[in-house]
Amino acid sequence: MALVVKRSRCTHSATCLCLKGHINEDALFLVFRHINWNPRMITLISCVCKWFDEIAKRVLWKEFCHARAPKMMQDLHSGGSHIVDGNWKALGKLLIHCSGCTTGGLFDVHVPGHFVLKTRFSKTSGKSFLPPMCRTDVLYVSDPCEHLDEDEGDLGFFRGIFKSFASSKFKKVLIEKEANFHPKEVCPYCKAKLWDLLEADLIPKSAAVRLDAYDDSVEYYVCLNGHIIGFCAMMTVSDSEGAREE
Repeated sequence: MALVVKRSRCTHSATCLCLKGHINEDALFLVFRHINWNPRMITLISCVCKWFDEIAKRVLWKEFCHARAPKMMQDLHSGGSHIVDGNWKALGKLLIHCSGCTTGGLFDVHVPGHFVLKTRFSKTSGKSFLPPMCRTDVLYVSDPCEHLDEDEGDLGFFRGIFKSFASSKFKKVLIEKEANFHPKEVCPYCKAKLWDLLEADLIPKSAAVRLDAYDDSVEYYVCLNGHIIGFCAMMTVSDSEGAREE
């Protein structure tokens, strides 16, 4: 695999100590491959200066995504689709980080964001989150990350990503409906504006069934880059079994 073009100077600032030189980029690549593209180490090295942050965005996060979800990455890039290099960091974070929420935020509950050890993303599940006229689109959605809240009960946070969102039917429908962006909140993964899908009436009932959640509790947003951020109130075991019997 071709590595990035080598640079000898830091692009952070004229006063940065890194102006004296960096580690060889080939060596950096080999070190991170040896530690299996550890996301915590990538995050730490990105904080050193902008030179390290740039190589992390162009190379390290890209390799991390391919190592963690190879089939998903292959599908997202098939058929002429691609993810701009600047979004590898956002995609890497989406794979391993539950965004949570703060009181007064998107879902008005307080659940701190956190890293998750393992998450399953499925495009089969993603079909359940698309209205019937958009079911030819490809959407990968995670299993809900469950949290127990003393007041609200079992809460679920989920996330996902569209393949070729710019040319998707879903985005076309949003534009035709003149859907509104959220007035202040942005995507926790890429900082892009968010469309409110509940307000746009684009959340099918099949989403609640797939999540095992109460119908009126499912909310999710999609950003300009095709990232999905969602929330639901999970059914209790007894409620869930009763719904299946019906």
